[in-house]
Amino acid sequence: MIDALTSMNVPWAAVEVWQVDERVAPEGNEARNANQLRELATLATVHPMPVTSVDLRSATRRYGASLPERFDIVHLGLGDDGHTASWPPGDPAVRESPRSVELVGLFNGWPRMTLTRRVVNQARSRVVLTAGDAKRPIVERWLLADPTIPATALRRSNTWVFLDDAAAPTVPLHPAGDAAAAGSRPSA
Repeated sequence: MIDALTSMNVPWAAVEVWQVDERVAPEGNEARNANQLRELATLATVHPMPVTSVDLRSATRRYGASLPERFDIVHLGLGDDGHTASWPPGDPAVRESPRSVELVGLFNGWPRMTLTRRVVNQARSRVVLTAGDAKRPIVERWLLADPTIPATALRRSNTWVFLDDAAAPTVPLHPAGDAAAAGSRPSA
């Protein structure tokens, strides 16, 4: 997706990118999401999450204070376990937090820093990109509003889902949630 974006005629000098979530890992570690933003950083202003800070709690507050009042677009993925951003299954704290940014304990092998539900859902729009056979069951559960998966906390109106054929659901969809989603059907 980033390759496609960087090839488009976009006024990159006016674009600012903030991370949605990041693993608390050393600079340059291959697990870091920031690695995916290197090419964008040559074109736009990129604000990486300060996960290498000695005082992560203070860094989290500072990063939250630096966010724009409202994002235009939040880009998300979807994990095999139904997480999006770094909202762990079974952990309502991040989704219910009044703050903008939270720290998450050990999740899939790493402590994390993540934007909260409030910030993600206040964005003008959300884009979810996911692919592969392993994602199909969780995509189906998410689109059928399974309350046990974190992605169900995403606001449905103005949320665009991009799937490949392998991840596309096979169940008839009757979206729950926002009225704007009623009657919508994802396409591959």
